[in-house]
Parts: sequence; structure tokens; C-alpha cells
Amino acid sequence: MAISIDFGTSNTVIARWNPATGQAETINLPGLSTSSSPPLIPSLVYWQNPAILGRSVLDQGLDLKDDPRYFSGFKRGIGTEFQGFLPAVDGQQLSFELVGEAFLAGILAEVNDSFAGAKGDRDALVVTVPVDSFDTYRRWLSRTCQNLAFDRISLLDESTAAALGYGLNSGTVLTIDFGGGTIDFSLVQLSASSTKPVGFLLKFGGKALTESAQKPQVAKVLAKAGQNLGGTDIDGWIAEYIAAKQGLRVTPLIMRLAEKLKIQLSLQNTATEAFFDDKSFETYEFNLTRPEFLEILQQQKLFDRLDELLETVNQQALRQNLDIQNVDAVLIVGGTSQIPAIQEWIASRLDKTKIQQFKPFEAIAHGALEILQGLEVTDFLYHSYGIRYWDRRQNCHSWHRVINAGQPYPMTKPVELLLGASQENQPSIELLLGELGSDSSGTEVYFDGDRLITRNLAAGSNAIALLNAGAENIAPLTPAGFPGSDRIRVEFTVDIDRCLRLTVYDLLTGEYLLFDRVVAELS
Repeated sequence: MAISIDFGTSNTVIARWNPATGQAETINLPGLSTSSSPPLIPSLVYWQNPAILGRSVLDQGLDLKDDPRYFSGFKRGIGTEFQGFLPAVDGQQLSFELVGEAFLAGILAEVNDSFAGAKGDRDALVVTVPVDSFDTYRRWLSRTCQNLAFDRISLLDESTAAALGYGLNSGTVLTIDFGGGTIDFSLVQLSASSTKPVGFLLKFGGKALTESAQKPQVAKVLAKAGQNLGGTDIDGWIAEYIAAKQGLRVTPLIMRLAEKLKIQLSLQNTATEAFFDDKSFETYEFNLTRPEFLEILQQQKLFDRLDELLETVNQQALRQNLDIQNVDAVLIVGGTSQIPAIQEWIASRLDKTKIQQFKPFEAIAHGALEILQGLEVTDFLYHSYGIRYWDRRQNCHSWHRVINAGQPYPMTKPVELLLGASQENQPSIELLLGELGSDSSGTEVYFDGDRLITRNLAAGSNAIALLNAGAENIAPLTPAGFPGSDRIRVEFTVDIDRCLRLTVYDLLTGEYLLFDRVVAELS
């Protein structure tokens, strides 16, 4: 059976390919899926053996107390360098990666039980990823999928999957995916073909594959931009607003009530929720109107951030002689995109006649299944990569960008950089490499107590994910180096498997210190 997973920060959608109808259909898993239409699996885990997942966590009220076994929004912490305080439960030190693995394995086990004995190919899995995911998250997801019992596993960008899920197989489309944890804009060109999309295969026939073993790709990502910003952040803004009005602190219960207020305001102008505090024996009533909600969003500069992302995508498109106003379709995806103020923003910036939003929750999971039919997706490096150096003027470390976002791979020509020693008798030259986040509208994930939240980075700041920490002194100098002249030439390139390779040549001795060595995997 062919399965796809749209693993979301707030909700997860899992779909199967129905061979009888030749179409994708969303799977409803009793005890895990909500009763909504379509059925969604809340991305929640209560850690025990076995773990309690999805709707069962809500039904048992396990989300309403400060319990170290309860996890929500854990997807956002996967791959982050600093994960804050995470408890040891039952003698096991937990991590967001462990929680994520338990969640994915648990829902797939339920799928296997529900469709035991189903006819046809039951060994194909497609998992989607946000365009703004750091490579550490993609590597974690790849490793996790490799450990699952599937013969064929593929990864696909969520925005591309959404285009396919809306039934488009040709033309240029702009996808706006605003979910619980991320906002992604992606401009995708779909080429007409007799075959259908395949994506990036991780495993086929039980064996791991690299991109070099795969066919040419025909669906091309032209431009993309994203932020670690989503509905969970908006819930937090609402919770802080209503808690401040009542003189309360933000608790998991208030966060849940804030989410309910947000959902109500997608359907009506005024929302009300109440709860009874069993400690103070008082009843609290929270009210929120659409104008108040709009003011909260404006205070948090949400629409300014959206404008920046849209402009980033448009500038990338203009460099290819394209204009986002001339796309064939604008596709709206994600639960947060259902907020009326967000829809009004989209309608005010883009051609209303091209906007499609009839499949906001299922398009990604359904479209992901299309890639099992034969065609692949071209892409480019989303992030920039750089090397750390000592800035004498600022008296601090800084980063020099060597590979820019948007670079196609494999690279046909390496990037060269000349480096010299910075002190007397220097035994080696440090080559510390990092993945650079956005320097204009980036966000930083951090902890406030036990709450995982985000904030804007100041203009000119970078979020950095180190690639080779602990192995940066890979260019030993014999004889030792001295300041005043260039000592080594470094060549950077990215191969077809998205591996960053270094060649280091000693200008003094005429010898290679490194030759075409893989120093980091970029996916």
C-alpha cells in the first residue's frame, strides 16, 4: 500500500493511494484522528509505554496540565542545537527527535493494523518537508524513514506536493503554505509530461539511494522563502493577550483555549471560551473579537513578515524573468491560512481570480502520492553556506558566505577562497563551516522556561547551524603559518548527492592538504 505523511507542527495528515479509484484518500485512524472533515491527527504525544498519540491525548485531558510526559509542537524542536530542558522519563533522557520518531512510528503502526491484508504495493512511503527546514531536520527525517519498514521511501517539498494535490500537472504555480509551525512560499514550474512526479528517493528495493541513481527531474522549484512561524506562534500571542487581561500566567490550558478562540474567529466575529480554575475555585471567561485579533497580528508585525517573504520570492522570480502576478495559479495550504485576515492579505497582494483554496488540509498529503508515478523534482540549495573568520575590526568572529542560496547542484565550478594565518606560529587554519539562515527576516527558535517560542532576528543577524563543529582544524600547516600573506587556497563544491566537498592547497609547499573531501551532508 502506498502511504504519504504530511507531518505538521499542529496536525498531521496521512493518506493512501486507493488502487480501485486511482485516487488519493485521507486515512481516518480511530482514536488518533479527529472527527473533523477531513480527519486530522493532532501532532501530540504523551510519553509512556506505549506512547499515547493524537486525539487520544485530548480525549484523556492529558494536554491540560504541566506534565513533562506531554509534548506538543515538538516538530519545531527537531534538529535545533539548543533544546532547552527536556525531562528524563522512566530513566530515559528524552529529546524532540525521540518524540518525533515515536509519533511517526506509532501512526504508521496503526495504518498497518487498519489495512492488514490490503492488496497491492504496500511498501511505498512519501514524507513531505517544509522548504524552510534546516538540513539537520531533513537528515533526521531521512534517517528516521530509513528505519521504517518500507521498501520505497521518498521525500518531497510540501509546496510542490500541494501543487500536485490541487490537480495541477503543468504551468507555474505559487503555493502559500501557512501551517502550525512554518510559513512557506514556493514558486513551482510543472512541466507537462506523460509521466507523473517521483521526488527524491531515499530508499528503493530495500536499498538506500542517492540522487545520482535517479532519473532527470521535470518539476522545477523556481523560488522559495519561508520562516519558522505558524499557528502555534499565533496561539501564543492570543494566550499572552487574554492572560494579561485577566492577570493570569500562560498555561497549557490557556494555550488550548487560545487556539479555540482563533478557530472560532475564522467562522464568526466574536469568540468566547471559559474555564474553571480548580485551585482558586474561580471561573474565567475569555472573549476575543476579530478587530482585537487583527490588532494582535499587527502588533506582532505578521503582515510585514508576509510582505517580506512575498518580496523575496518575487525577487528570485524576477531574476528568471518571471513575475508572481503572472503565475497560472495561487494555491493556499495549511490551517493558519484559513484565518480571514490572512486570506484578506493574500487577496490584496495577488490576483484573486487565480487563488485556489478548496483543499487546504489535504493537498500536501494527496499530492505527495503523485510522485510514486514516475517523475522527479529539480531543486536548488535553499540555504547559504559560509566559513567563520576573525573580524579584526569588530574584534569578534563573523561569517563569510561562500555558497549562496539558490545555487544549483551539482556545482560545475568550485568556489575559491584564499586564507592566511592570523597569528605567529599558527599550527593550522580553522575551517569551521556553517549553514546560514536568512539575514533579513529570520526567526530564532528558543525557550522561555518550558515553552518553545520564536522571535525575530535583528536585521543583519544570521541563524547559524554548524556543520563540522569539532572537526574544523582540518588544514594543518607544516611549517607553521605567519600573518601577512595568503597560505592556503580552499575550493568549495557541492556534488550531486548534496555533499559539501573541500579541496585545500598549501600555497607555500605546493601540496594538497585535502583533496575533494566530503565534510558535510547538506540534506
